[in-house]
Amino acid sequence: MKNLVFATALAMGSLTPVLATPPIFHDGIMEVIMAQDFTEIDLDNLPDTITKALEKDHAGAVINKAYVNDEDEYKLEVTFSDGTNSELYVDAEGNWIDM
Repeated sequence: MKNLVFATALAMGSLTPVLATPPIFHDGIMEVIMAQDFTEIDLDNLPDTITKALEKDHAGAVINKAYVNDEDEYKLEVTFSDGTNSELYVDAEGNWIDM
């Protein structure tokens, strides 16, 4: 009977989820470290392919800030024509990325 209880407890303990990226707690807020480090760039430095892709797929959207990482992937802080804000990710060729 002891072995059955021990085996059940061991099996349940092995089913706990494991985080790929450990969360960081500071000031009562949990933050997950992203593997990609983006650096803010001037909007004038965005490739034309990105601005054309935004105009084509999200007409009326305005880029507020732009960031780039070491792999030439761009993070855009965008305000859409309906007033909502979002972050979009795109590569240098204008292909949208799901992150």
